[in-house]
Amino acid sequence: MKPHFAMFARYNEWANRRLYDCAAALSNVDYRAARGAFFSSVHGTLNHLLLADRIWLKRFTGEGEIYQRLDQILFEEFVELRLARETEDARIIDWIGSLDDAKLASTFSYRTIVNPTDIAQPLAPAVAHFFNHQTHHRGQAHALLTAIGGRGAATSLDLLIFQRETGIGLSA
Repeated sequence: MKPHFAMFARYNEWANRRLYDCAAALSNVDYRAARGAFFSSVHGTLNHLLLADRIWLKRFTGEGEIYQRLDQILFEEFVELRLARETEDARIIDWIGSLDDAKLASTFSYRTIVNPTDIAQPLAPAVAHFFNHQTHHRGQAHALLTAIGGRGAATSLDLLIFQRETGIGLSA
């Protein structure tokens, strides 16, 4: 299981870098425009992705800030948001690297934000959710980029392309 999660940690960093490269090409107006997405804009969606990763890493590691809202804007400026994203992606890779089978099989506890409830669950399925959540919202940001700039405005984020480019995850 750990090699699978290590691949997703690297994929996450790769996909975020590609997504941010595309978002950097937008005008500030297009980047911030409310477009009906769950977190409104490209800016809101990218902030949510970072926020959610920080929330989950706090739950997993006990380290980091406590947040009260899922729509909180962490950084108003794109450059600062991108730098924080890169830092968080490195943190994710390091944390996944620190895990072993015993830790992945262990149970952890946390409190939810929207409807505050105490939860205890096995770590491995929560880590799977963590990476799935990232993919879900990157897909929303990708759709926004495509709606704004057309099909060529957002590069592919396919896992298979990541695997072909890096060789990670191609061997059994």
